[in-house]
Amino acid sequence: MLQEKAFNKSSNNYLGNTGYIRLSDVLRFFPVSKSTWWAGVKEGKFPAPVKLTERTTAWRVEDIRALLESVGCQHE
Repeated sequence: MLQEKAFNKSSNNYLGNTGYIRLSDVLRFFPVSKSTWWAGVKEGKFPAPVKLTERTTAWRVEDIRALLESVGCQHE
């Protein structure tokens, strides 16, 4: 279950409007294990990542915002 909290720029849970975020930051908004997150990606429950470089995977902020909205979580 997600904890609803105020997301502001001074907190560790600030989510910008655009750009990319890494898995460690995604998991601040969705408190699940890495393996649970990846299983959700595979099942289509969570957004697909974007491969930025050979060794860098990230998620579009817009996709994470949409997922937060779909579960009813407020964010800035």
